[in-house]
Amino acid sequence: MTTVPLVIVDGANVVGSVPDGWWHDRAGAAIRLRDRLVAVLSTGLPDVPGPVEITLVVEGKARDIPQADNGVRVERAPGSGDDRIADLVRDIAPTRRTIVVTADRGLRDRVLALGAEVRGPSSVRHR
Repeated sequence: MTTVPLVIVDGANVVGSVPDGWWHDRAGAAIRLRDRLVAVLSTGLPDVPGPVEITLVVEGKARDIPQADNGVRVERAPGSGDDRIADLVRDIAPTRRTIVVTADRGLRDRVLALGAEVRGPSSVRHR
């Protein structure tokens, strides 16, 4: 089992959790989130010490944001971001500590049933 936890971030949900005008530029908001997540790589989450690996799942108008060379992996959902996150958890959680960052109750229930842990958007928002 890999000892570095994987944090999967529900990009649309985390961006949408702060009413800062993100809806005017969904791709720009996803890029800002991607770049803010760099700090979490080393510091971790409030109750999960770093280092961690991060996968940011993007969908819709944010799907085509570029992959940066900053350590945060961008995963482009071909359809539903929730479905892509569930697929990732199904593949990874059996052999690695996996934490999904989302406030989506339906997704939360899905990934908990697959063996992931869940944290809310505030766990990565202001890091």
